[in-house]
Amino acid sequence: KIPINHYDGNYFIDPAGLKRIEKNGQVVLRYVDKSGRALPEAAPNGALANIAGICNEKGNVFGLMPHPERAVETLLGSTDGQKIFRSIAEAKIKLSSAG
Repeated sequence: KIPINHYDGNYFIDPAGLKRIEKNGQVVLRYVDKSGRALPEAAPNGALANIAGICNEKGNVFGLMPHPERAVETLLGSTDGQKIFRSIAEAKIKLSSAG
């Protein structure tokens, strides 16, 4: 569980663009229900295809609607946001050692 704070913002893109980012693996996060299903009603803001986060084609720029920084300590009510930051750090280490 990661807090969101978007009010009325959401992700949208034309059909060709959606097909392209899906094919390129650029969709990084989706809104899902408690069972992990990306059903339309799981997207609190009506985001197209439940998209909550995407990256550029190189994978080095990541934009997202959720706020993992608000879920990094038990004092804040959750540590689930740490998973996102750890995965980014681990990916960076793998990329650094690969090249």
